[in-house]
Amino acid sequence: MTMLRTSVIKASRLPATTRSFSSSLRVFAGETGSGASRPGGSRSGDAFTKRETAAEEMYIKQEERARLLAIRHKLQQQQQHIEELTKHIDEVTKQEGGQGEHPGESKP
Repeated sequence: MTMLRTSVIKASRLPATTRSFSSSLRVFAGETGSGASRPGGSRSGDAFTKRETAAEEMYIKQEERARLLAIRHKLQQQQQHIEELTKHIDEVTKQEGGQGEHPGESKP
């Protein structure tokens, strides 16, 4: 029975190469490069932090402006296409004798 127990225990253990030790992974909040914010928030930042925040906000505004301009351009293209389709519909209905009328029908 003891031999079976020891073989089960040995089989359930992970090989030494796949073990990870929690003592080798240390992550501290606020450590350089960790991406953690400062304890006082953005208001307690120095001039560099404020300048970086301003640059990020300016970049975001520029990206939003570019997206809005692209949407406006697309809208103008679609409106122009709708006008062309409307003109085409008008031409077709004029050739057929007006809206809802079919050639050969008499008017009451």
